[in-house]
Formats: sequence, structure tokens, C-alpha cells
Amino acid sequence: MGGCVSTSSSTCSSRSNGEKVSPECLGISMFSRKRSRRTFSDHVIALKHLSSIPNRIFTNGKSRTSCIYTQQGRKGINQDAMIVWEDFMAEDVTFCGVFDGHGPHGHLVARKVRDALPLKLMSFLQSVESKGNGSAADCCNGNPELEVVDPDKDQVNADKVDIQRREAFLQSYKAMDKELRSQPNLDCFCSGSTAITLVKQGSNLYMGYIGDSRAILASKDDNDSMVAVQLTVDLKPDLPKEAERIKQCKGRVFALQDEPEVQRVWLPFDNAPGLAMARAFGDFCVKDYGVISVPEFSHRVLTERDKFIVLASDGVWDVLSNEEVVDIVSSAPTRSSAARILVDSAAREWKIKYPTSKMDDCAVVCLFLDGKMDLESDNEEEPCLSSDALQSNHSGIAAESDDGHNSEPSLQRNTTVRSAEENDIYKRAVAEAEAETDQETAMTEDQKWSGLEGVTRVNSLVQLPRFSDERQGP
Repeated sequence: MGGCVSTSSSTCSSRSNGEKVSPECLGISMFSRKRSRRTFSDHVIALKHLSSIPNRIFTNGKSRTSCIYTQQGRKGINQDAMIVWEDFMAEDVTFCGVFDGHGPHGHLVARKVRDALPLKLMSFLQSVESKGNGSAADCCNGNPELEVVDPDKDQVNADKVDIQRREAFLQSYKAMDKELRSQPNLDCFCSGSTAITLVKQGSNLYMGYIGDSRAILASKDDNDSMVAVQLTVDLKPDLPKEAERIKQCKGRVFALQDEPEVQRVWLPFDNAPGLAMARAFGDFCVKDYGVISVPEFSHRVLTERDKFIVLASDGVWDVLSNEEVVDIVSSAPTRSSAARILVDSAAREWKIKYPTSKMDDCAVVCLFLDGKMDLESDNEEEPCLSSDALQSNHSGIAAESDDGHNSEPSLQRNTTVRSAEENDIYKRAVAEAEAETDQETAMTEDQKWSGLEGVTRVNSLVQLPRFSDERQGP
């Protein structure tokens, strides 16, 4: 697989299940110049030992500098995933991510990306930095005691680091999508996931993202008031640049009559899938028609005015504004409870603003930039849940294994398709689907995923494409 990390199987495979595994055991040391050839077995070993990595959390809880929380909506299996990985590559480096799946296997796609993408990014960061003139250690550690050189040279070096980081994000996202396409046991043809990822290294913030998950920064203005700064752009088909690319690739972009504010991506020969985002992992049914997995990249230098960062899936942003999110997090009684309180607030807003709709899944990461959390006495209700301490605390996730595959019940997901009762356009399509499935209404793992009875505010997909001999040309 492209972008897999190298490991020493003789060392790692001999470790017991409860023993901590260092990043070096996964072959991802940032200071190693010599890189061995990466193999598929190396990648499997790396994923196997994720649960033993310290300072990596992916379930409801807190770490030294962050808190994370997810809650299942009312549409079926929780398809959101999240992660915070402190001491990522080196000290003073933190990785954060939120992933929002959609489609029949969106929950598996999101978790697969959560587990594999950080390893790929780490590997590519090591690769691009080792090719530079400076040492990888200097680039990663950002030693403030290094001698100051002339400003012009400093700027050149800074620009070079930006280019290296951008390349690492681009290559890791490309490798991730390639791996999803080749997964024999994970059908991503009509399933996919958003991704919003950041690497905080000292005062430098590097971000890569696709889809409509969002990140904001809470910062103090000149009046010492907390303000919200949006760090990402919701990459949806309503953006002119995104729509133009899709149309050039023969895809179609239009909104349904009953939701004119939601632009969607459609196949040239079928009114499907109606994807409500322009970039995503997976979704290979529309990858030839303009939907891409190339991330937007940004670099920001943080200041003392910057207080915290919030990453969240669209289940939060659909009902809360950036400013409301900043107010809720900043007013939380304890930092460790901020993510949970934010999700609870979103759940209440769903009931108030959209009482006839089913609440979407919500996932939140709150990263506090001063590196401090609450006193121990304040955190008794929010124990630190690292990846080696807890495996199945996701709300709505049953017995999740760390490789993203679990013993969940059969798929009941209704999230990504619109209600037939609410959309007259698809009444006949629903009738045809029912006829084809012999009037069966129970959803089982072996049945086609149709879930057309789900009522939501904005669904990621309208319906799955049906490829037949009667397909019309573009």
C-alpha cells in the first residue's frame, strides 16, 4: 500500500497486548535518515499496535491538552470518528482529526481513515523532511535556541518547510484514497468520509481537509473579547471552483426543488448519488466525475491571543454558528467537559430548530493551545481515555476494534438518503426499489442499502446509483 510505514516485525510482534509501543516501533521515528522499504505486512503490524501507543485517544475523554466527544444521532450507527494524538512524531507535536462517514459503510470508512491517515502523514512528513537540506530533527523540533540567521534566509527556510508540509498532506491523502479503493473487505464505491486534520507543532498550525467538517479558532481581539476565526472552508458543490471542476468532468451539480440551498453532485446518466460535498475519501462512483480527495492545505502561526481550536463534524455546524461554539466552549465549567457540553448543546438545538428531523451524528475535538487542562479534582467525571485504556466507549459504537472493524449489528443507517414522503421526485424510485427487494422492509446486512424513509435536514447522499443495461449516456 502506498504511504505505509516501515516497522520491525521482529521487535513489534513480540510485544504483549498490554505493553506500550513507541512510535519508533512503528518505524516512524522523525530522526531516522535511513528508511527501510515499506511492505503490506509492515502496515498491518503498525495498525495492530495502534492500541498500545501512548497519548493517542479516539474515544470520549480527555488528554493533557484536549477533550473529545462524539454522540450518535437518531439515524443509525454513529458514522463519525475522531482522534487526538499527542507527542505525534516528536514532543510538542499534536495531531487532531475529525472524520464524518456517509453511505452504507461510512462508519467503517471513517474509522479506517482515522487509524491509517495519521500513520501515512507521519511517514510522508519524515520522507519529505529527510530530503531537505536541514535535518529532520531541526525541522520537527523547532529548537528556539538555534542561531538566528538573516531574515531573508529565514523566510526561504520557512517557505521550504511549508512546501514540504503541503506535499506531505497531499501525498498522504492520495495514498489513503488509493488504499480505500484497493480494500477487498470494505466497499467504498458509494461510501466515503470527510476529513479534517491538523498538526500543531509549537506555534505552527498545519491543516489539511476535505469535505464539510470544519475547524475554528477562538482568539482574543483588541478588546479582550473572544472571537471565532474559521480556519477551513466547507468544500461543497456550491463553491464556484468546486462546481466548475465537477462540470468539466461531466458530473452534474444542482439542488433539489425542496432544498434549493443544498447543491449536490450527480452522475451524468442518473439522478444519483446526490453527494452534498465536493471532496471526500471513497465515493468512487463519482470520482471520475469531479469529486476528489485532494485536500486544501493551510499554515497559520499561532499567537498568545489564540486560546483553543474546535474541530467538529457538520452535525454541530448545522445547528450552531462559529460564535455560538466559541461561547459554549469558553463558558464550560471545566475544560475536560467542553466537548461533551458542546455536543449536548447541539443536540438541544436539533430538537428546537428541526423537531421533525433526525439529529445527525456529532463529533468534537477541543484543543487548548496553552497546553493546560483542569485540576485533577475537576476531572473526576472525565477520565483520561487513551487508546490503550478503552476500546468501545463511542456513543453508538459497539465493541469497536482499533482497526476500524467491529462486531456491530447489521446496518441500520438512514443518514444519507432523503425521505420518500418528503420528496415527490423519488416516489417512483422508491416503489421500484421496493419491488426489486420483494417488498421487504427489514434492513439486513445482505440487503441493498436503501433507507429511503430517513428524514434529515441535509443528507450527504440522496440515493445510491443503480447501474443497469438501460443506463442513459451523458
